[in-house]
Amino acid sequence: MPNFGDLKSDAGVKALNDYLGDKSYIEGFVASQDDVAVFEALGKAPAGKYPHALRWYNHISSFGAEKSKFPGVKKALSNQGPAPAAADDDDDDEVDLFGSDEEEEDEEAARVREERLAAYAAKKSAKPGPIAKSQIMLDCKPWDDETDMKEMENQIRTITMDGLVWGASKLNPLAFGIMKLSILCTIEDAKVSVDDLIEKIQEFEDFVQSVDVAAFNKV
Repeated sequence: MPNFGDLKSDAGVKALNDYLGDKSYIEGFVASQDDVAVFEALGKAPAGKYPHALRWYNHISSFGAEKSKFPGVKKALSNQGPAPAAADDDDDDEVDLFGSDEEEEDEEAARVREERLAAYAAKKSAKPGPIAKSQIMLDCKPWDDETDMKEMENQIRTITMDGLVWGASKLNPLAFGIMKLSILCTIEDAKVSVDDLIEKIQEFEDFVQSVDVAAFNKV
């Protein structure tokens, strides 16, 4: 993980802002525990003069408690010191003697991290979205004023479909002393067709003359 120095200081926040100028996350292409560690070390939203750091901070903050489920292992970064200075040329031989194994370990760790991030991204994208539903008011009109409206409602409520839930009902004046049955229902859009539902209601032809959609709202 990059060392940004003391993230409580302007210099540390500036280093973070510069680093995030062309990146969405601290490491890789999805949020990880590296982001959580830097987020917690930062402690508060950066000033507006650090737009990249502020954008990143607000994005990570939006996850709330979900941050604990980010992949990877969180490392405490409380008040990092300044980034270590580059070694003198005189020490090049010594660094080379011990650096090869560390580089191999870093490559393996990076590979494992990328695999975990990819698996997390795939799992998150596979989650189903919210179920689209609609609430509909249907006006069911009888043939005449002698129609048994209670029995009409009983017949209509016998209709069962996967994704259909009947709601409240009310008798409202239509004309010439004739009442209409206004009945609510909630449907799952992917499972229930309004046209199919109306056809089923109109099959009770001894009671129902016609059916109109009085109101249609997404929920």
